[in-house]
Amino acid sequence: MGSAAATRRRILEAAYARFYREGFARVGVDAVAAAAGVTKRTLYYHFSSKDQLLAEVLDLQHELALARIRGWAEAGEGDPVAVVARLFEALADWMARPDWQGSGFSRAAMELAALPGHPARAAARNHKAAIEAWLVEALGRGGLRAPRRTARQLMLLLEGCQVMTLIDGDPAYAEAAAEAAQALVREARGAMER
Repeated sequence: MGSAAATRRRILEAAYARFYREGFARVGVDAVAAAAGVTKRTLYYHFSSKDQLLAEVLDLQHELALARIRGWAEAGEGDPVAVVARLFEALADWMARPDWQGSGFSRAAMELAALPGHPARAAARNHKAAIEAWLVEALGRGGLRAPRRTARQLMLLLEGCQVMTLIDGDPAYAEAAAEAAQALVREARGAMER
């Protein structure tokens, strides 16, 4: 990776860490530049605005997060119930980490709720749509007849358990969501077999 590319990547990683920990609105470009070990001028050489920086941070995280989610579920080896069980088990492990503060995509979308055209909102929307599309594909490969509907229901459980854990501080929401998710998939599979 060339020097400019390495600097850009360092800025993106520093920005992600600060935005995730403290929120987009509370972190200024001065703080990101300092965390990345660059000048503010260097930061603006690579990114035209703080909004562009956040959007590119989320684009980078999208690829990493989607790969992680696929890896979590691959342990289910094609069985939709096992895929969903593994997905929620890994989510619960992630949520149990002391530094967990929810999905950075969901948090960015909520923080910028009054700005529907913001590039970070588009990045969050695209990320959630990609996860849902991946779920449709994974469930379809597993033989479910209505994978799109089941994937949408699973998205509600994935997001809902994270939000409730953030609000209430009780990680048991992940377990409850996992039980509901597996029941949904079993019901969808059972409806096929009738």
